[in-house]
Amino acid sequence: MTKYLHYIDGKYVEPSSGKWFDSFNPFTGEVWAQIAQGNAEDVERAVQAAHRELTKGPWSQLTPSQRGVLMHKLGDLIARDAKKLAEIEVRDNGKLIAEMQAQLNYVPNWYYYFGGLADKIQGAVIPLDKKGYFNFTRNEPVGVVGAITPWNSPLMLAAWKVAPALAAGCTVVLKPSEFTSASALEFVKLFEEAGFPPGVVNVVTGFGKEVGMPLVEHPLVRKISFTGSEVTGRLVNETAARQFKRVGLELGGKSPNIVFADAKIEDAVNGAVSGIFAATGQTCIAGSRLLLQESIHDEFVERLVALAKTARMGNPMSMDTQVGPVTTQPQYQKILGYIDIAKNEGAKLLMGGGKATRPECGSGWFVEPTVFAGVNNKMRIAQEEVFGPVLSIIKFKDEDEAVQIANDVRFGLGSGVWTNDIGRAIRMSEKIQAGTVWVNTYRAVSYMSPFGGYKESGMGRENGQDAIREYLQTKSVWINSGAATGNPFVMR
Repeated sequence: MTKYLHYIDGKYVEPSSGKWFDSFNPFTGEVWAQIAQGNAEDVERAVQAAHRELTKGPWSQLTPSQRGVLMHKLGDLIARDAKKLAEIEVRDNGKLIAEMQAQLNYVPNWYYYFGGLADKIQGAVIPLDKKGYFNFTRNEPVGVVGAITPWNSPLMLAAWKVAPALAAGCTVVLKPSEFTSASALEFVKLFEEAGFPPGVVNVVTGFGKEVGMPLVEHPLVRKISFTGSEVTGRLVNETAARQFKRVGLELGGKSPNIVFADAKIEDAVNGAVSGIFAATGQTCIAGSRLLLQESIHDEFVERLVALAKTARMGNPMSMDTQVGPVTTQPQYQKILGYIDIAKNEGAKLLMGGGKATRPECGSGWFVEPTVFAGVNNKMRIAQEEVFGPVLSIIKFKDEDEAVQIANDVRFGLGSGVWTNDIGRAIRMSEKIQAGTVWVNTYRAVSYMSPFGGYKESGMGRENGQDAIREYLQTKSVWINSGAATGNPFVMR
């Protein structure tokens, strides 16, 4: 049985509580590792280490270029260990080795990109309207960052937070999901090998109330970056606001994937299947609402169901598997519950509709790829995030109705538009209320392009140049170069 400790101030340390909790393999349903169960005392140690390094340690003395060199070395080490880290993630979260290997091969780019960006962030000289003064701005690290990550793509989503934070000169306390902590604790040892000073990045594992909230509440933590559900995100935001902390939230979605009659049907079918059944639907940008123009509805549904039925389920460690298990037992039960809700609401079940009983699924937490037609956008299955392989199909007549249905949810994270009309593509991209609009593709992301949500899908942006600004604060410096002092009681 593998046993994982906290990583604080450059050392692996036992939990102050002396407690551990189990990590389950979703494919077998069996315990494969034990994780340190942290508490507020562990958070205190980690935050103090990060704050010391931020203000007094070697990290605070490095130039931006020197930080970039360390980040580039870290990227090389991740690339070297990508296969090992991907296998740990599959064992921990049950996602396909094909996907996790691709993610881990891609993750180094975040550290290369932001490492290169570290010394490109410039202040400005302000052309003042006042004579005798020189005014310029500096961009400085916001402080210690509390990064709270989810279980669906642990190391990639950690990179979205850690890489820009380090490039900005911040230090980090990372709290991974209690369901998938192992890869973060394997990954963090690479910081020492890359040459980072102790305390720059720390990992404290455990549960939300015992670790997450003390991290959010700690007065020395000045920025919280959270990815997870909107319910928890709201609590994080409200708690952080009491101390006026910076907050970045990447929350849920109920993304519309919209197909017009003039689209290339084969591509759109592939995009619709990929949008919901890839990653077993366990992604915040899942295209869980498929909006089909009436004239192509029947043909499209027939082709989609035929393709979806070919999905190979089974061991996520096999490169041939296309749909893996659900990551957690609570999420497994939640998905099955939503399937029952859809049936009771009157949605028409076209395929799937329950737990998978195929022999190749063994005792794992598998849900059959499920498709519902005849869905009304007011149904719960169309309004609430399922976070599983469940697709809701909704008809529309024209552009106006497609926009109305697409925007008629409280979320606004991702969206897809399938059309061969460039004018329509531009109009839809202007009208859809979402942080990302994909046209004739779906689920494409890059370290270079900003990502985030509208409405209750969150605030702030990750990736691209927008991301590093989330970890910087601007200081305005005024120098009197010859102005008379004047009346001290009058503002100049």
